[in-house]
Amino acid sequence: MSLIKHIQPTVVSLGVFTLLFGGLYPLATTAVVQSAFAEQAQGSLIRNGDTVIGSRLIGQAFTQPQYLWGRLSATGPTPYNAGASSGSNLGVNNPALIEAAKGRIEALGVSGPVPVDLITASGSGLDPHISPAAAAVQVPRIAVARGISEDKVRAAIRVSTEGRTFGILGEPRVNVLEVNLRLDGKLK
Repeated sequence: MSLIKHIQPTVVSLGVFTLLFGGLYPLATTAVVQSAFAEQAQGSLIRNGDTVIGSRLIGQAFTQPQYLWGRLSATGPTPYNAGASSGSNLGVNNPALIEAAKGRIEALGVSGPVPVDLITASGSGLDPHISPAAAAVQVPRIAVARGISEDKVRAAIRVSTEGRTFGILGEPRVNVLEVNLRLDGKLK
């Protein structure tokens, strides 16, 4: 009988905490987030009518010259595969990183310095943003490929540039998907 007296509080506590933290707490936080931050809770999706085009939070592979190119994706075999999120784990002296960077610089066709975020992968391999400097070096290529003025490309970049979070955290960044959708006329 003494053993049951010692086990009973443990079993009751397990049941209560399972109900609270395994059921009620997740339901309550989901309800709060869904009502206060509905767009973010649904994945910050970009839609064209009823069709989901992409997410503001996950990069997409753009390789055609008429598009703004994002950071390299370290996920494989498919770029920007959220199920395979990882960094490349290549050190700065690794010959594979150096060769990949040279190849990307050549593909960019940029003379002069190239921002580092255009030749290296992000920590997750899913980054949807690049720096304003990385976007700026691509303006001439995009304008020529689309047959539009550089000012129109810069305007799409400017509208898609986000400032620092809360005005102090991080750096300004450009959402690659938003720029490309604006250039295609699918996003205002």
